Parts: sequence; structure tokens; C-alpha cells
Amino acid sequence: MVDKAQLTATPSLPLAEDGPFFAEPWQAQAFAMTVRLSAEGHFSWPEWVQYLSAEIAADKDGVAGDVTGTYYRQWLAALEKLVADKGLASQTEMTGRKEDWRR
Repeated sequence: MVDKAQLTATPSLPLAEDGPFFAEPWQAQAFAMTVRLSAEGHFSWPEWVQYLSAEIAADKDGVAGDVTGTYYRQWLAALEKLVADKGLASQTEMTGRKEDWRR
């Protein structure tokens, strides 16, 4: 499980008094998937932070308007890259999961 120190080390994570803040259910699901994959040993939390930081830095559009939505879109993009780099899911599997999520 991710501890409080790891959460506070996660760049730009929207936090409420009792933990991470989510404006939409999909944001909480993306967060939960990341936490679970890390807890299962597929990657370390510091490794995750590196991917997320790179995604935030690469986002040329920056955060405009929907700050929380933009952040979790960056989160999801970083998760997709990490999952692909680790070989945890194929592109076909991830595309199928995205379609399931949209429905």
C-alpha cells in the first residue's frame, strides 16, 4: 500500500483532508489501479513518480481550466506508458480496457 509519505512525494497529487481527491470515478479507478500494481510489485512507487513527473513535464498544454481532470489524464497516460514498458499488458489489451471503461 502507498503510505502518506509516498502520496506527498507524488507530484501535484490533488489531496483532500483524508487523502487523494477525485472529481470523477475514473480518476479514483486509475489511482487504485496504480496503487495495486505497485503493491503487487510490478513497479516501485518512486519509479511511478518518475513516469508521472515525465508525463507532467511533457504536457505542453499544461493545466488549463479543469486542473484535476488534466492531472488525472496525465496520470493515466503515465500509467499506460509504464504498463507498456513493463510488458504488463499489450496495446490490444489496453485498447480493449479503454473501450470497456468508456462504456
